[in-house]
Amino acid sequence: MSSYVLKRLRQSLVTLFLVSVVVFAGVRAIPGDPALALAGEERSPEALAAIREQYGLDDSVFEQYGRFVAHAVTGDLGTSARTGLPVDDAIVNALPVTVELSLLSLLFAVVFGIGAGVIAAVRRGRPAEWFANGLALLGLSVPNFWLGIVLVLSLAIAVPVFAASGYVPFGVDPVDNLRRMVLPAIVLGSGLAAVVMRQTRAAMLDSLSADYVRTARAKGLSRRQVIGGHALRNSLVTVVTILGLQLGQLISGAVVTEQIFVLPGFGKLTIDAVFTRDYAMLQGVVLCTSAAYILINLLVDVAYSVIDPRIRLGGASR
Repeated sequence: MSSYVLKRLRQSLVTLFLVSVVVFAGVRAIPGDPALALAGEERSPEALAAIREQYGLDDSVFEQYGRFVAHAVTGDLGTSARTGLPVDDAIVNALPVTVELSLLSLLFAVVFGIGAGVIAAVRRGRPAEWFANGLALLGLSVPNFWLGIVLVLSLAIAVPVFAASGYVPFGVDPVDNLRRMVLPAIVLGSGLAAVVMRQTRAAMLDSLSADYVRTARAKGLSRRQVIGGHALRNSLVTVVTILGLQLGQLISGAVVTEQIFVLPGFGKLTIDAVFTRDYAMLQGVVLCTSAAYILINLLVDVAYSVIDPRIRLGGASR
């Protein structure tokens, strides 16, 4: 087990290094001169030269990358050119919002996606399967911004059950926090729930027709034991793969949802950094998002080895 985890950890570190190169190069590929954006109305040559010297924009690309990596390793992501505050502080303030939104969306997707997928597989060819497939198709087809507007109009304005916008930390007021986060979580998790439902259904159909399931039925196990203890567990490898990959996309794809519901998460930081050419802020946000994505994939690999030991043994032997 330890050798398998160490191997995956080494691969993750190499991937993180490559991501840092891509992030650094990609941010500087954005059209426009950040010095002009920072100078504002004072666009004299002296002001532009001072800004470039202050932020090291006149240094070579290799020097800028070396400085970026050296500071990032120590946890220093630089200073925002727009606000003058440390990027670390801005990320620490925005991270709980995006993480909470992503986890609530994942919870919504797991509960409804796996549940609907199991029902669709067990009730194959019946109205329950048709209803679940219809909901999945709806979740994949409806854009997030349109669903968000509909939910706000119906459940926050017409029937004021939930709040339409804003954010309150969970530690300050848990009830108000959930009132403001439930609708964004539904909007962000609807597409994932549809994907999870379809994958769960397909994996369950394969498992229900396998020999070990027929053997379990022949032994006289109950229907619940056969479905939950055998078919569903062996179907979870596929489901965990989808959840692991999609969770990273939830964190990075929450930009639109956060804009709709005015949540001060990574979405706002990213949009503001792009428009103001704030290299340090944009690098920090993208790097943290990428690191989270890599960490999630590492945890998914470890989860594989727990669900199916054959994966762990195969990976260790290679």
